[in-house]
Amino acid sequence: MKLDKYQKIEIEKFKKQNKKRTVQKSNYKWVIQTTLVAFMISLAFSFISEITIPNVNMLVGIILVIIFILIGVLFDIIGIAVASADIKPFHSMNAKKVKGSDISVSLIKNAAKVSSFCNDVVGDICGIVSGSASAIMAHIIATKLNINIFIVSLITTSIIAALTIGGKALGKSFAINKSNIILYESGRLISYFYKLKKE
Repeated sequence: MKLDKYQKIEIEKFKKQNKKRTVQKSNYKWVIQTTLVAFMISLAFSFISEITIPNVNMLVGIILVIIFILIGVLFDIIGIAVASADIKPFHSMNAKKVKGSDISVSLIKNAAKVSSFCNDVVGDICGIVSGSASAIMAHIIATKLNINIFIVSLITTSIIAALTIGGKALGKSFAINKSNIILYESGRLISYFYKLKKE
């Protein structure tokens, strides 16, 4: 498709503007911290999964797998809510000393890091752990019910994948529509355990 004179001018302007933009350096400290935190959380969740599930009855094992899925969905909701929330009402609440509003403001200001932690770190870890937990559950079910392990693995993996994807899909629309409420409740809950340092 041929471009006319005015389209070419607009494209050149766009290119020049993008060249002028300063590229932010990667925050290596944040990357290292996130990697270490991811390792610790993954280690803790995997330990719980590997130690607990093989030693409990089938129902408790299924409940534990569902808990891992729900944690992943919950953090996915928080991550999206932080990225899509409006900071203005939280500034207003913070001025009136509403509990947790300062935390909410801080979360929005660090939305990229918070979203990365919630969606990528916790969300992905829960997905991986629930997957490995499903393999353990499949082995237990196949052994106890004397069913082919391949069929059981196929069904359990598919169910867990469907629940995870469906839960996150449902959570995304809820997070966008109720982002301010979710962020307010998250900030209020965090404020009971963590006090923000005053600048």
